[in-house]
Amino acid sequence: QYNSTIKMGADSIYCECGTEADLVDGLRIYPHRQDLARKLFYLCPSCGRYTGTHEATALPLGRLAGPDDRSARQRAHAAFDPLWKAKMRRDGCSQRAARNAGYAWLAQKLGINPKGCHIANFNTEWCERVVRICESVRK
Repeated sequence: QYNSTIKMGADSIYCECGTEADLVDGLRIYPHRQDLARKLFYLCPSCGRYTGTHEATALPLGRLAGPDDRSARQRAHAAFDPLWKAKMRRDGCSQRAARNAGYAWLAQKLGINPKGCHIANFNTEWCERVVRICESVRK
């Protein structure tokens, strides 16, 4: 079942496994990437799922994800991003406007609330739905 809610306590983020996630620096996630050293991530100490945070904040980018979900999100972005980028070029609108319009369209196709519609909130199953929807449009 799709659920865009990121489970939060007073100041805590919880993983799907029920464990409170730790706020860590990028070297904990990507020890070989010095360029990510100052970026913050939420990491589940129990199962290893993680997500990044919005720039200069501790607000999570989406739900914590394991390897399968991260791979599925990459496939979903590969299918979805060219659509909103084409709109940006075609209509001469800003990146933000094109992307927002793309997510509004995607939410309608998925039958979900546009407010929570973002690939970062999706699990593998929902990402595969995104891929199928986007590929059907491109054909």
